[in-house]
Amino acid sequence: MSLSIFDLFKVGIGPSSSHTVGPMWASVFFIESIIDTDYYKHASRIRVLLFGSLALTGKGHATDVAVLLGLTGERPDEVDPNVIEEKIEKIRAEHELILLGGKLINFNEDDDLKFIKSESLPQHPNGIRFELCDNAGIQILSKTYFSVGGGFVLSEEEMVADDNTDKSTQVAHPFKTADELLEICKLNRMTIAEVVLENEKSHRSVEAADQQFRKIWHAMDSSIDRGCSIGGTLPGGLGIKRRAQSLHDELQRRERTSEKDPLIAMDWVNLYAMAVNEENAAGGKIVTAPTNGGGGVIPAVIKYYLRFVPGSSEQGVFTFLATAAAIGMLYKNNASISAAEVGCQGEVGVACSMAAAGLTAVLGGDTLQIENAAEIGMEHNLGLTCDPINGLVQVPCIERNTMGAVKAINAARLALYSDGTHHVSLDCVIETMLETGKDMHEKYKETSEGGLAKNFVYC
Repeated sequence: MSLSIFDLFKVGIGPSSSHTVGPMWASVFFIESIIDTDYYKHASRIRVLLFGSLALTGKGHATDVAVLLGLTGERPDEVDPNVIEEKIEKIRAEHELILLGGKLINFNEDDDLKFIKSESLPQHPNGIRFELCDNAGIQILSKTYFSVGGGFVLSEEEMVADDNTDKSTQVAHPFKTADELLEICKLNRMTIAEVVLENEKSHRSVEAADQQFRKIWHAMDSSIDRGCSIGGTLPGGLGIKRRAQSLHDELQRRERTSEKDPLIAMDWVNLYAMAVNEENAAGGKIVTAPTNGGGGVIPAVIKYYLRFVPGSSEQGVFTFLATAAAIGMLYKNNASISAAEVGCQGEVGVACSMAAAGLTAVLGGDTLQIENAAEIGMEHNLGLTCDPINGLVQVPCIERNTMGAVKAINAARLALYSDGTHHVSLDCVIETMLETGKDMHEKYKETSEGGLAKNFVYC
């Protein structure tokens, strides 16, 4: 398995890894693929067609904004959220795009960026097609990409390949299933984190991995801090008030007055998850963990570990992330982390499973207990639908992350009170999650056409 830990954990921008981060990368990849060709030289018009879930919820997920930014060369991990509004307003007012590479073309968004709500491409619900035309209006190139979840993007050619993994990267301990991972741990007397970290050496040095761990945790922690310090109302028209700041103030007040509450730790966990996902909903910088929609779960559980577990450390955070990444790799390769493909079980459900495994590892659990915790985390998220109201990553997404974080902690505690023996394996629950996603009605997979999105009366 050639995925890197940092394929799962990437700095990106809200509100969605599949509908914002992915389309922005797809736009960058498209321009990079043509920049040194005659296609780029002769292009006078670019059209962008969004299909399936990208079309149905693209407005609420800022897919249109992401595409415009990507075409101009902005990248999800580098773009400054504070300049986005001004840049987009300029493009829309002047009807011009300066593409990556400096080429100026006319761009009328009403004509050149289309939401094709009536069609979903067969390869994946999140399809995006770029079309180039010359001065005569003749189409000279068409390329299609797919945003497959967690900010991962594949071209049409990669989607039809027999195996989308990078065969050029050879790792020390390849594994495809949880059973194979457990066997490697047993034979080599290694922890899950040690196996993944050994494999990571194929991608970068130990020192570089440590630096990247620090960068990822710093970005996670910063998103918590920003979420706790900003009030007001979230964008999008629902009028959802940001609650993390007031909850943070209240919890600090209770600490100052030494009020006794046996469940105060749960309130802090709720706060951490809420802060991240309010920041995500506002279009801020967060970490895909493994997606934006479920991006508050893992930071919240790590923050719980640092605040409430005696002996917690930076190295413990690294172990947590490495262990969680191993579980995320299993879902990414054997099922899906795309809500448009399998519902929210592929986002908050996977994040809960990953967080449960990571926490169990740093609390001293063995490999069987870690696998058990991961299995519990998903087993009780099976069938979780994705039905965001108005296509916004706000309701039920923000509170759903708080529930996923608390559930992950409980899954870890349940696993630690056992000897790791359990009836349903992690491999079994991953396969079941994929089958459940396939069986799930399309309207419950990030279309805003079912569930809460349909029944909520917007006034």
